[in-house]
Formats: sequence, C-alpha cells, structure tokens
Amino acid sequence: MISFVDPLVTNYTVVDFRNKATALIEDIFARGKIPIVVGGTNYYVESLLWKVLVNTKSPKVDTEQVVDQKVELEKEDSHVLHSRLRQVDPEMAAKLHPHDKRKVARSLQVFEETGVSHSEFLHRQHSEEGGSPLGGPLKFPNPCILWLHADQTVLDERLDKRVDDMLAAGLLEELRDFHRRYNQRNSSENSQDYQHGIFQSIGFKEFHEYLITEGKCTPETSTQLLKKGIEALKQVTKRYARKQNRWVKNRFLSRPGPRAPPVYGLEVSDISKWEDSVFEPALDIVQSFIEGHEPAATPVRIPYNETENKRSYHVCDLCDRIIIGDREWAAHVKSKSHLHQLKKRRLASDAVSTTKSQTTASDCDIEPKEHGSPGQNDPDLKRST
Repeated sequence: MISFVDPLVTNYTVVDFRNKATALIEDIFARGKIPIVVGGTNYYVESLLWKVLVNTKSPKVDTEQVVDQKVELEKEDSHVLHSRLRQVDPEMAAKLHPHDKRKVARSLQVFEETGVSHSEFLHRQHSEEGGSPLGGPLKFPNPCILWLHADQTVLDERLDKRVDDMLAAGLLEELRDFHRRYNQRNSSENSQDYQHGIFQSIGFKEFHEYLITEGKCTPETSTQLLKKGIEALKQVTKRYARKQNRWVKNRFLSRPGPRAPPVYGLEVSDISKWEDSVFEPALDIVQSFIEGHEPAATPVRIPYNETENKRSYHVCDLCDRIIIGDREWAAHVKSKSHLHQLKKRRLASDAVSTTKSQTTASDCDIEPKEHGSPGQNDPDLKRST
C-alpha cells in the first residue's frame, strides 16, 4: 500500500485493499492475462482468494473523508465494548476475548452500520455453495498457491540479515524523515498512535524512544536506544514470520472442504539449489495449471480437525484469564505460568491441611488441669503419701 495511500490515512482497511486489488485482478483477467499476487500479509492474500470479509462501507464513500466508526469504538474501555457486543451479538461475543478490542470493535461496527449481527453475516457466507467453517467460497476459480518455506533457523538468520541490510541502505534516515514530517508533533504531545494506519507497521514503534530523544540525550544513551530498537525490530520481524507461517498452515493447508485450492510447498533453505528446488518445480506447476492438467508435484495438506473449536470460550480461574480456542486452552494448561499457579495453590492447600492437622493433634494432647502444685491431683501420688 506504500505509494498509493496517504501516510496519514488511518482508516484504510483490508476491505479497502480487497476492493482495489480485486478490481485490478478482474481487469488483468479481462485482458487475457494471469494475475500473480505476491505477498506478504496472508490475511490480505486470503481476502482476495475467498469470500471472508464483511463490507460495511459504501463503495461511493471516500476512504479519506469518512469517519472510521471502528477507530471511534476502540477509544472506549474494552470491557464496556464487550458488554455491548454481548447484548447485540452474544454468539460473536462468546468467541472473542474481552481484551481483543480491535475484533470486538469490528463486530460492533458491523452491527451498528448494517443492523445485522457479525455472526449472522458469517453464517450466510459459510452456508453458500463452496463455503466452509473458515469462510465463504472462492472468489476466483482454479487458483494456484505456491508457498516458499525454509528451516526456522535459516529463516531467522535471513531475517536478521535483512534488518542489517535495511539499516545499511538508509532505514534510519527514512525513519527520521518520516518521523519529522508525520509523527513529531504527535510524539511531542504524547498522542502518537501505533495501532492504526501506517504507524502500526513493523519498524516505527520499535524506534520511538530513539527518535524522540535523538539530540536530547548523551551519545551513549542514544547509542543504547538505537541498539534496543534494532534488536526489537529483529525480534518482532521473526515473530511476525512465525505468525505468517501459522496462518498458512491453519487457513490454507488445513482448510476444510473439497474445493480448497492446492498449496505447493517449495523449500528455499538452500539457495544454492534454487534452480532445481524452486524455479524449475514452480515453472512446471504453473505451466500445468495454464494447460489445465495436474502437475507432477504433490500439494501440501494438513488434515482439518473438525472436533477442534478455534473459538471455544474457556475461563481459567487459577490464572484469572480468558482463553479462546481449544488448542490455546490445551497449551495454556501446560504452560509454565499455569503450572506455577497450580503449584502455588497446591502448596497453599497443603500448608492449610498441615496447620489443621497440627491444631487437631495439639487439642488432643491437652488435658484439663486444676490450679495447684504439680502432682497435687495425681491419685497414685496421694496413695503413696
């Protein structure tokens, strides 16, 4: 979206992207060509492949002029929002964590702008021919998906190197210029927003402290803040890559239904084998699709677990947490934090039990005594005397 959306527009959404990109795809098809989508954020790619989004904006309304209802909703307290959602769409409220303000606000926005609950929209999509529990049918027939994947260690090293290369290519100068033109006034007023628009992109908030203190602190402090920003950028980049891989596995590879498009995996760990492992197989797969027959390569598939509920609602009283999803709940009960809380409760319970036992034993050992000297009431002593 760089170069065609104004950096200060904060209400440009995946729906806007889908509408713009879909128009381009249809134009390419109309000219007898094959569109190639390269990405990127898989959430946005998925919006082009399947009918999975709910459009609440009028296509005639200018994105830059309209007030974003969702942004306004997100200014409210998360628990207040979740309570409002429970009243108008209890089904969706049961699937969303109260702290997931963005999704809660989105569901409220759908209802307030259309009068139809978000869950009802999704039910309609799922019930369409070709729909599935993950969304509606395919938007375009016969898509071909190529997934380039690498060993995690190799990928992490590449991502670290990419950050270093970006810095060498002038990333800091670009950030300084962008900060000076678009974010400096907000930062001085402490009203910067790293949750919407372009500022939520990876690379901005990681260097916030460095940018706002540059020239106002000692060189040593500035250097430390710069190192902190670089390390944070590397960590969040690797974390995001893992998230994208999980998205591919959960939403593409294990998508249920007979009409799920094939996904062909291409191993890119060893780039010295690029021609044999990536380029030639990809060329053969694409050529087969163009000619209308099955390629020699076998698509990657992960069985869809129909018993797993990704939106089930769990409450952990022990940790005072709400967990959404069967898999997340299973992971939580095995997590260090949960086991630590469980151990603390057991120790506390054992301590209470021990204290009660000791108190009971002490009560049994105590006999009533009358005032007087030792042995005064002992009958044997009396007889002896």
